[in-house]
Amino acid sequence: MDLKHRSHGITDGRDRAPARAMFKAVGFTDSDLNKPLIGVANTWIETMPCNFHLRRLSAKVKEGIRAAGGTPMEFNTIAISDGETMGTEGMRASLVSRELIADSIELVCRGQMFDAVVCVVGCDKTIPAGAMALARLNIPGLVLYGGTIAPGNYRGKDVTIQDVFEAVGANAAGKMTDAELHELENVACPAAGACGGQYTANTMSTVMEMIGLSPMGFNSVPAMDPKKDQIAYDCGEVVMNLLRQGINPRDILTRPAFENAIAGVAATGGSTNAVLHLLAIAREAGVPLHIDDFQKVSERTPLLADLKPSGRFVASDMHRAGGIRLLVQRLLEGKHLYQNALTVTGKTLSTEGGSAVETPGQEVIALLEKPLKKTGGLVILHGNLAPEGCVAKISGHERLSHRGPARVFESEEDAMTAVTEKRIKAGDVVVIRNEGPKGGPGMREMLGVTAAIVGEGLGGSVALLTDGRFSGATRGLMAGHVSPEAALGGPIAAVHEGDTIHFDVNQRVLEVEVSDTALRQRLAQWKPPQPRYPTGVFGKYAALVSSASEGAITKPK
Repeated sequence: MDLKHRSHGITDGRDRAPARAMFKAVGFTDSDLNKPLIGVANTWIETMPCNFHLRRLSAKVKEGIRAAGGTPMEFNTIAISDGETMGTEGMRASLVSRELIADSIELVCRGQMFDAVVCVVGCDKTIPAGAMALARLNIPGLVLYGGTIAPGNYRGKDVTIQDVFEAVGANAAGKMTDAELHELENVACPAAGACGGQYTANTMSTVMEMIGLSPMGFNSVPAMDPKKDQIAYDCGEVVMNLLRQGINPRDILTRPAFENAIAGVAATGGSTNAVLHLLAIAREAGVPLHIDDFQKVSERTPLLADLKPSGRFVASDMHRAGGIRLLVQRLLEGKHLYQNALTVTGKTLSTEGGSAVETPGQEVIALLEKPLKKTGGLVILHGNLAPEGCVAKISGHERLSHRGPARVFESEEDAMTAVTEKRIKAGDVVVIRNEGPKGGPGMREMLGVTAAIVGEGLGGSVALLTDGRFSGATRGLMAGHVSPEAALGGPIAAVHEGDTIHFDVNQRVLEVEVSDTALRQRLAQWKPPQPRYPTGVFGKYAALVSSASEGAITKPK
């Protein structure tokens, strides 16, 4: 294997003297340039805890690459904090950023002709973006997740950012004082790292280990654990071994690998955003994957990990209990995984899972014969409101059916105002539309609204549906990714205030109790809304983005 299989073109020969001169201007030597050039895509940013520590980890990755015989070259991408922008206009940038990050990594690696790449990621969209870039490039590479934040402590109880979001609703309902809310706010996020429950970041971290793009056991080491530096250093040897063995991402990203990843989401009660991101990665890798495949895998996979938002524990607890290896071992025992799927270590999933060490007395990962729930939490609903499908997450605590009047809102802000002003009543179905990939644009997460509903004490009596997304911290009877979205003339655009909406999780149905004729008549009179952003990055995104049922990837028309 020619280890400089790509970088010869930028460093070698008489004609490349100008390029070598420029490399030498920043400190690279002839010896450096004679070695494979390894990109280190760093998603560090100073705006959030999730990615704040990645400079340190990238430095360790580079040390490891040098020690293993490569020459690392670090570059940055942008990143957007979901948690900080939640409920604001800025949240529209989050999903858009996934495409921009993937584009950035792809563009730099193609332009600089790197031989391999390590993607160092943190907050939600940086993880799938790194995987999407690897799938496009198909050069040796891996994803390293910066790790989970430690839980905060509020009056003797472990807390996460989810508790703060729900406390906003409790405060609005008069159940928590301003001083108590401020006290919680001050302790919920104690240091660097991504949100602590099995929300989107930790779900996608699980996905990367289960699908094989991250070395098993690396991602789940918490952000500020002293072992994380060694993990980052070890990635240097892993990526150089990938290069030596000629293992490329598409060798790993097979259909069985995607089903393993879906099983990992189902078994941990993971975020519905995994559906969107796995569909996107599959499209980039050229692997056939349909939204209904998530239902099939979830139905055959037990829920084993007792993790927030619906469970008791956080990601760092799972790491101490035995981590992803223990989960994989359990699922392999039950024949719920494809054991021969390849990983970036060059070993199979079963070999990696076979070295699991369970902490005696741990309660985070249930025994196979005593699952928390016999099937996973991901549910795909269809019906006259979602012909292309929509996604719900059922932890086992929610109602499995609901029938109630539609309360229709054209934006998240309008719905949030109605909740905090106590205009939403028990039995209502909150409908939030024009928040899809194209209509938003950017498909904002609705954690502010869903958490406020829970905080108001309505989590057990109100349902919600939207063509937008949910946070991994969302809980309750909620259906997101309703497709086609309102901006494309999907049936959700034809719902009227007061229409009866029916959820039936057991039958996998989401419908409005209006005749097909009436729905067609309403849609015939529908006019597409004016774009919120006709120009700029949001305008470009809205023009190119596909349906949520296709992963909301951007592609040439």
